[in-house]
Amino acid sequence: MITAIIMMFVVGAVLGLILGIASNVFKVEVDERVEKVTAMLPGYNCGSCGFAGCSGMAEAMVAGEVASASACKPSKPDARTKIVEYLTTTPGPDGNTINIKA
Repeated sequence: MITAIIMMFVVGAVLGLILGIASNVFKVEVDERVEKVTAMLPGYNCGSCGFAGCSGMAEAMVAGEVASASACKPSKPDARTKIVEYLTTTPGPDGNTINIKA
């Protein structure tokens, strides 16, 4: 009985160690600009921009696939201006900024 308990602890420790190493080796770097732009969008997830929700629109903006912030029809003009200012002044991990129109 005690042998089985000790073996379970050993197996758990080994698997935990493997998972810990794998999480560091295979982690995905996320561009923080996507999260900030998503927060600036209205959050309706209506799809009127042609993307799958506001997060899809934010990813496309940060990737440079969208030429204008006005593609998001429900957003207000001041929100569009804030998004444009943020993307044109904040460099990404590669050091480049995004030129986008309001």
